[in-house]
Amino acid sequence: MSLFAQRMADIEPFHVMSLLAEARAMEARGLDVIHMEIGEPDFATPEPIVAAGIKALQRGDTRYSTTKGLPQLREAIAAHYARRYGVQLPAERIVLTPGASGALLLALGVLLNRDDEVLLADPSYPCNRHFVSMFEGIPRAIPVGPEQQFQPDATQVEQFWSPRTSALMLASPANPTGTTIGPDRLRSLAGVVTNRGGALLVDEIYQGLVYNGQDHTALEVAADSFVINSFSKYFQMTGWRLGWLIAPESHIEQVEKLAMNVFLAAPTPAQHAALAAFEPATLEILEARRQEMQRRRDFLLPTLRQIGLQVPAEPDGAFYIYADCSAVCADSREFARNLLLQAHVAVTPGLDFGSNQPQRYIRIAYTADLQRLQQAVERIRTFIASYC
Repeated sequence: MSLFAQRMADIEPFHVMSLLAEARAMEARGLDVIHMEIGEPDFATPEPIVAAGIKALQRGDTRYSTTKGLPQLREAIAAHYARRYGVQLPAERIVLTPGASGALLLALGVLLNRDDEVLLADPSYPCNRHFVSMFEGIPRAIPVGPEQQFQPDATQVEQFWSPRTSALMLASPANPTGTTIGPDRLRSLAGVVTNRGGALLVDEIYQGLVYNGQDHTALEVAADSFVINSFSKYFQMTGWRLGWLIAPESHIEQVEKLAMNVFLAAPTPAQHAALAAFEPATLEILEARRQEMQRRRDFLLPTLRQIGLQVPAEPDGAFYIYADCSAVCADSREFARNLLLQAHVAVTPGLDFGSNQPQRYIRIAYTADLQRLQQAVERIRTFIASYC
């Protein structure tokens, strides 16, 4: 009798965590490491959100909420979609979850049967495919390259769709590439999925952190899609563990039933805190921080190219640059480890994001202030000069 479920063979660890452990050990020895490997904003949660959370705790608002979450927060989210994207969204379609992972768990849980396929871009965030495996579905990777902004197109989806395919999962802005899917492209992708009788899942957890053009949601062109979002990235509430799922009305009863069995409800104090996320004072803070993220991106993009790294697809959003290091080193994992050991800069090798030429790419997170990024670039410049 095996001590482990067979599904565990399909779930890989984050390879970057070994680099992070090494970086922490170096710091413990007194070395200065610049962290560009972790996907977490370096800003503290905005003060109005923190204050609302403290007040909730002081009032004793620590009991379970309803499974779907606080009605007033779901209404606030619906109002946010109406105000920012012109989407009229019934609050009944919104379920608050413990992080975006909780939202993805619910969506896949109500959609997948054993051996159902889910199409995903390669490269993409690893947990997405691992969650499919956890539900005994089959993640089917669509290789996407820089010539298509690392995003699938309708022709590819048609090509990869099989009788076993039940869903297409997209991400915009995407991790690790920072690229987005425009409304026209999304409309054509949604059309393929609809014609095939499948479900469309869209990861929008970096929504709001967009720098080229207007921000969008899949709900503008695909009203019945499953949309996964989070208070972690744009709203900078990572440790509060709060996300949300927007599901079609036809599925919301089943989503709620699964939620009450899996986690009962999202954290109540975090929900009360998040009510302040949509206040004008908070949004002003968040917009200033979005502009700061754009300044960092605009500094790094030309500078990285100048020192020998290629960025073949310009990131539109999130806070990542997916850089091609193959002109310097044939193995991105070796490049990342040597960069850490010799230059004390931590980045993520492409191995964590799929099997589509991962040895060529590293993910660089600009989640450090501009001065630290300038220091990092100089260290990388010196490292590349010595490496070559």
